[in-house]
Formats: sequence, C-alpha cells, structure tokens
Amino acid sequence: RGVLLDMTRQLSDLPGVKETGMLPTGTAFNYDEIKAAAKAQRVKIGKGDVVLFHTGWLKNSDTAPQEFMAGEPGLGVDGAKYLASLDVMAVGADNWALEVLPGEIEGELFPVHPELLAKNGIYILENMNTHELQADEAWEFMFVLGQPKFEGAVQAVINPVAIR
Repeated sequence: RGVLLDMTRQLSDLPGVKETGMLPTGTAFNYDEIKAAAKAQRVKIGKGDVVLFHTGWLKNSDTAPQEFMAGEPGLGVDGAKYLASLDVMAVGADNWALEVLPGEIEGELFPVHPELLAKNGIYILENMNTHELQADEAWEFMFVLGQPKFEGAVQAVINPVAIR
C-alpha cells in the first residue's frame, strides 16, 4: 500500500510555497508535520506501507538544476524515527536525497539514511515523480515496484507504478 503526504499543502504557510508549489530549501518535516498531514488528508500510515512525500522539489531538476542539487526540503531525523516506529517498508520523496539539506544539525551529513536503512531496514526511494498523484489527490494507492531494466543492479533506476 502506498501513501502520499502532500507537504506543500501541509506547510503552505511557509514563504513562497503557494506561489511556487515547492517547499523552500532546508525545510524539515518531522513527527508533528507528518501526523498533521496524514490527519488532514484522512490517511493512516500502517505497517508495511510505502510512504511518499510531495515537496514539489522535482520541478527544479529541469528548470533550476543548480538550485535542485544545492539543498532541498525533506525528511528530518525525528520524522524518520516516527516512520520507523510505524514499521513502514519504504520512504520516498520527490527530491534527490529524501532528507532535508542542509541538515538539521550543522556539520551532520545524511543522518536520515542510516536511521532508515541501517538501523531499521527501511528502503529509501528518491526522485519519485509525485506530481500526478498530488494533482489527483491520490493519497492512498497500490504501490508496485518493478525491477530495474538492466541486470546486476542493486541500487539504480526503478520502475514504480501507483494504481488507484
């Protein structure tokens, strides 16, 4: 089961979000924001779910590639711990590293990755195209993850499909 949480809707009071449809660089979302988004969208996150976040950030990959790679909004450590406590299978977003950059603690790089992957065995999905799901308000769906289209890959391009 897939769940999409629209963080642009949840955090629409931040400067520029309504105008750009994107969260600003360095915006972290954690327990409080995740709980509030799920409640507002009337979805419950459960064991084995694939949780995707819409930040609007993927728009920058074509229009502003230097800004796209310079930082990003994303998941914070507290949010990762909360999702791990729910025993989700995978967490993803429409940004290139899933987690907020720059990070929440100066000098600490990519703390969400070990929290999810190493400590909890939760897969990470990055650069997910969530725009159509967000536009359709498809908050819950069947998530199918096809294998990469080349042999021997362990981390690479994937072939996800959302079925409503």
